Amino acid sequence: MYPALVAVPVLRQCWRMAQGALIYLVEDDPEIRRLVCDLLAREDFRCEAAADAAAFWTLFERQAPDLVILDIMMPGEDGLSICRRLQSRSHVPVLIASARGEALDRVVGLEVGADDYLSKPFEPRELVARVRALLRRRERTGPGEAPRVLAFAGWRLDLATRALTDPAGEPVELTAGEFDLLAAFLARSRTILSRDDLMDMLKGRAAEVFDRSIDIQVSRLRRKLGDDPREPRLIRTVRNAGYLFTPEVEALP
Repeated sequence: MYPALVAVPVLRQCWRMAQGALIYLVEDDPEIRRLVCDLLAREDFRCEAAADAAAFWTLFERQAPDLVILDIMMPGEDGLSICRRLQSRSHVPVLIASARGEALDRVVGLEVGADDYLSKPFEPRELVARVRALLRRRERTGPGEAPRVLAFAGWRLDLATRALTDPAGEPVELTAGEFDLLAAFLARSRTILSRDDLMDMLKGRAAEVFDRSIDIQVSRLRRKLGDDPREPRLIRTVRNAGYLFTPEVEALP
């Protein structure tokens, strides 16, 4: 069905980022399941496949993965519903791989919480590159490093645990994409960042495919931060320039 998966060889790299990472593939087509799992295994990932939502949740309850590759169109619970449920239960990155590749489909996929979106048929090298990019962003502090906490406007973001707390001390759940975007803003606070700047800082995301996805992520992050989109205080839109994160950021021990 997808000859590119067979005909194009996968380029091996000398380094093995996140070697042995556990990836769950949720795909109802048995041939695609076999081809993608074989592809990932050749790249030294551990891949387990599920034909539907029920099988996926069984795997998930047994062990949380490092990344999920998710089809949208499946019998029973579809991929968008799975993605929504994952948002409330986990920070695991989600890569949607779907034959529905129109801009609107990408927008919807990102809006429900996916971290990247890849259209079928896809090149094996591109799938592997996107998987590696998502896993790299998931890694934060190395051995022996002290956790870093950044504070802004009463909020706190722990870069080691990826935990966000509001000014009242209550936890606020972030998807992996929302965390990455917020961390990018904190790293360049009080600096106007264009969409290109943000896409460069968030390499490998679906944002690099079309600018609109950056706007979607900003809109979602504003909601999580309680920032009124009509008169935002934290993330301002600068016309014809990009976005400005206005609060002062303080690094805490």
